[in-house]
Amino acid sequence: MGDKANAHPGAAGRATAADHPASVRNVVLVGHSGSGKTTLVEALALTAGAVNRAGRVEDGGTVSDYDEIEHRQQRSVQLSLVPVEWNGIKINLLDTPGYADFVGELRAGLRAADAALFVVSASDGVDGSTRMVWEECAAVGMPRAIVITHLEAARADFDEMTRNCAEAFGADDPDAVLPLYLPLHGEQGPDGHAPVTGLIGLLSQKLFEYSSGERKESEPGPDQSPLIEAARNRLIEGIISESEDETLMDRYLGGEAIDLKTLVEDLERAVARGVFFPVLAAAPAADGARQGIGTVELLELVTGGFPTPLEHEAPSVTTPDGKPREAATCDPDGPLVAEVVKTASDPYVGRISLVRVFSGTLRPDETVHVSGHGLADRGHEDHDVDERIGALSRPFGKQQRSLSHCIAGDMACVAKLNRAETGDTLSAKDDPLLMEPWEMPDPLLPLAIQAHSKQDEDKLSQGLSRLVAEDPTMRLEQNQDTHQVVLWCLGEAHADVALERLRSRYGVQVDVVPHKVSLRETFANRSAGRGRHVKQSGGHGQYAICAIEVEPLPGGSGIEFVDKVVGGAVPRQFIPSVEKGVRAQAAKGVAAGYPLIDVRVTLLDGKAHSVDSSDAAFQTAGALALREAAADAKIHLLEPVAEVSVLVGDDYVGPVMSDLSGRRGRVVGTEQAPGGRTLVRAEVPEIEIGRYAVDLRSISHGTARFNRRYARHEPMPPQLGEKMREQAKEH
Repeated sequence: MGDKANAHPGAAGRATAADHPASVRNVVLVGHSGSGKTTLVEALALTAGAVNRAGRVEDGGTVSDYDEIEHRQQRSVQLSLVPVEWNGIKINLLDTPGYADFVGELRAGLRAADAALFVVSASDGVDGSTRMVWEECAAVGMPRAIVITHLEAARADFDEMTRNCAEAFGADDPDAVLPLYLPLHGEQGPDGHAPVTGLIGLLSQKLFEYSSGERKESEPGPDQSPLIEAARNRLIEGIISESEDETLMDRYLGGEAIDLKTLVEDLERAVARGVFFPVLAAAPAADGARQGIGTVELLELVTGGFPTPLEHEAPSVTTPDGKPREAATCDPDGPLVAEVVKTASDPYVGRISLVRVFSGTLRPDETVHVSGHGLADRGHEDHDVDERIGALSRPFGKQQRSLSHCIAGDMACVAKLNRAETGDTLSAKDDPLLMEPWEMPDPLLPLAIQAHSKQDEDKLSQGLSRLVAEDPTMRLEQNQDTHQVVLWCLGEAHADVALERLRSRYGVQVDVVPHKVSLRETFANRSAGRGRHVKQSGGHGQYAICAIEVEPLPGGSGIEFVDKVVGGAVPRQFIPSVEKGVRAQAAKGVAAGYPLIDVRVTLLDGKAHSVDSSDAAFQTAGALALREAAADAKIHLLEPVAEVSVLVGDDYVGPVMSDLSGRRGRVVGTEQAPGGRTLVRAEVPEIEIGRYAVDLRSISHGTARFNRRYARHEPMPPQLGEKMREQAKEH
């Protein structure tokens, strides 16, 4: 595992299909923005012979971050698959964005992978969001390794960063997070910094020098052996403590020399089981070099230590109507079970679906069942359709290289699955199945938009539907109260990318407008009103008079209509007409144009004419009576209040609670949560938390999460209510 002989890379430029799940590794790269994930992927592809020295594929273009938006923003905004081959093993490298707004892409990568490489910058350290992803992986037992990058930085310290990683990731067992290699430094420069020129293998006790441009192996000098010994002994003890051979520690402590082959095999088993997490180093290749420092070691770790798809339990499956089925097994000859982990649109090819096959074999031109359920609240209608598989390919930069098939455990791109959306299940058409969906964060930042022109309005609906089909972390809302189209996103960067994709991919220009919350009105006190609608102006006249009383009701009561007319003052056939008029006026509002709720309207009296009274006349009279009652009453403007739950590190509880109070929030409770965190529960007016997704990230340095749920409407403070009334009059 990295201490083995120099490898002979496969020609990753060829689009060959994997022939057995054992020859596939699916690895997701995780780390904060700027940690060097994309650079590392390109370095691995370079070492494996997949790209040229400039990090480009054979026909031009970068191997990762090839989207125009990524070029403009200078960061990853989507999941990218980069397949390489090493020693006959196909490695699917899944490069994920590190910025919190694109955590949906990260979750998709975690779903498709069988192991994770956590990339940590030596100059920035471990951030809170990376620590939370580590905990997610630990909860499901995903094998992990750590790669420390940016060792070329002036103040980079590999030993200190390894200790920080052990502290951040090895809370239960710090000896489970240990380095396999130590960096080998060259001569000190004028700035006092000695560049990394190679690695010292702790198990093999060999030096791997990269300064010539190729990896060369040599023996350590007398001055280097003492540096190796202490770290090597601790590594061996860490490996043996996780070994399945309980006698190994006794043999080691008894002074027996454990052979290298046994140690490497035990290390590989411990890594594959997700109980030992090796730390490796990576640094840029020397000018003109084909191999970046540490890339060979990483490829050996991935091929030798990370599990095959055969060792990864597939998500549970049911029938589309929810009946449980046997778990899918990673068998190329088994029933087809595959999942769309990413959907993208290509202006020339159309929709392209990145698919992970969990069971069976996917082939071009066959008809499969596409099933998507459970995301109706995000603008995704449940669907079950049969579709024909188009061409299969594997991506490489902007290019798609044809594949003849895709077996269980592997990944491929499928063209022209027109109804398939991210998260959908592909299965045999005569045996439709549905995979358990992966957890996706709720989008909590509202973006209210409107078409820029009539031409854009015609294309807006289709553009938005395609956008949410690609990204299930977005939610599309057509708000019936405010009449706004709202795209709910994870953050500002997420919203920016959505707008850019609407413009560049779908040719739709939109304007962002202020987001409105659904306000309501209610009576604060009892009031009476009389509606008189009498017209005699030639032809059929109109005659209707009614007297009503309005009184407030408790929240959530809606509108209650009571008939207390005696003596037939209002004929029975017109009483529903009065109610209809009252309810129509209530829907329009009586003070600021917001719907009226939580009142009881009692019809007390009225008058009718034997000829001129009609349904329409009494509807108008009912509306007039309600307006008159409102004119003599105090009207409260009601605002929606949300129940907000914030999961935050203990260090940030004070600032979070202070911020919630500043938003007119009421903290209703706190409780301790695992991992040194606190759950803060509060009730906050929705008008105050429109940008809370952005502000909370700033307050907590990206470590807090929150969710919100509508609780009720309650009266606004008088000053704010008056301000909203004035705004309503202006519009």
